[in-house]
Parts: sequence; structure tokens; C-alpha cells
Amino acid sequence: MRNHPRPPEMPNYGYLLENNSRPVGVILLISTTIRTSESSATRSNLSSWYVDPAFRSYSTFLISRAIRNRNVTYLNISPAPHVRPIIEAQGFVRYSSGQVLTSAWSTYSRHIRARILTVGNSSDLPFADPEQELLMVHAKYSCVSLWCESSDCVHPFVFLLRLVKGCIPCAQLMYCRSIEDFVKFSGPIARFLALRGRPFILIDSNGPIPGLGGMYFDEVAPKYFKGPERPRLGDLAYTEAAIFGI
Repeated sequence: MRNHPRPPEMPNYGYLLENNSRPVGVILLISTTIRTSESSATRSNLSSWYVDPAFRSYSTFLISRAIRNRNVTYLNISPAPHVRPIIEAQGFVRYSSGQVLTSAWSTYSRHIRARILTVGNSSDLPFADPEQELLMVHAKYSCVSLWCESSDCVHPFVFLLRLVKGCIPCAQLMYCRSIEDFVKFSGPIARFLALRGRPFILIDSNGPIPGLGGMYFDEVAPKYFKGPERPRLGDLAYTEAAIFGI
């Protein structure tokens, strides 16, 4: 976090609640300026929120202080079940209700031809600067950063390697330009990941994804936001999931 470039208007780590110089509460923020070729916007991931039981009456004050900037889009991508009614009362809106689990043998785009290149092998391609930087940064977070080269374009993807329930080897989609991009190239990507020990892929979704085989699990890892820009499905760049593997 010390090395993470934050927007100047945002705190380095978040906010601390003190009593007699002793910490009794904390809310951690991961804030980032998200740049595209056309614009930029600030996004902040509420990564952790805790207040000692004796000071719980101040928890609303703490969260209100942390999410006061109306120009920032705030994310909460891992709220505990008992916290969800609280953040909904604070104005957070659910944008992802579940996840799709797909695999190398259940994708419909098996015959799509594309070349998969990791970030380290892709210096000869005409990349857009913001996305090249995003892929390089996430590779340093131990994510798998890929360019998928088709006959007409190159497409960026980032995956987090994880074990679901401690035993199921999966790759979770952290970034793509659109879910449609992933569906189109799901065959080559899934085969690439399967050969590296990740036969299953997790994608945030609000239902079954058209054109993609697999199973949809509702009420699994719901995600919320508050602010001016609704997050895209398939974009968890610069969040606690990508940085810390949470």
C-alpha cells in the first residue's frame, strides 16, 4: 500500500478512530485513479471496516467520514452478510449478485483462433498505454496478466489464481474490457489457464452469461458500489482481491 499510487485527494490508508491515543476503529481504503484513453475517474475500495464493540455507536460516523467525496465511486466487494443491510442503508447499491463458474471444456468458443501472450512476452504489440500499465502492475501483484491477440485487435485480461473452498483450483477474472470480450475468447483463455493448473474460471455476474457454458451461483460474493459510476462486471482492478488475493 505504501507504493500504491493514490489520488491526491484521498488518504494513504484510510481512517482511524482513536480513544485516548488508542486505536478503537479502522476503515481501510484502496483508492486509484482509473484512466482510459478518453477520461479518468477515482475509485476507492473499502477493504476493511472494524470498530471495537464498546465504540460501535461511532461506526456510522467513521464510515460517513470515509465515503463523503461525491466525486468518488466507492466499492465494497466483500461485505459480510450481516453488513449488507447496513451498507444498503448508507446508499450502497448491489451491482453483482453472484458468480459464474466455467471451465475449459464447457466454453462454446472452442474454435476461436487467438494468440495468448503474457505481459512479459508482449512488448512487440501496439498496446494502449493505460491498459499496458494496468497489466504490468497486476502482474507484480502475482496476478496472471494476458493479451489475447486476434486477427483484428488485442484484448487485455487479468486473472487472480486462487483455491475455492481451499481445494478447487480457479482463476478469477479481475479485468477485461467487457464480459463479451471474455465470452468471445473464453476457449483459448480457458485452455491457456487449464494448462497452468487452473481448469475453472470465476466471473462476477447477475445470472447465466449468454454464450458461456458453466453454472451460475446466486448470492455468492455479492458486490456493492456508491458513487457516480456503476462498476463494470469483470473489472476488479486495483481492489483488495487483486492486490491482496482476498
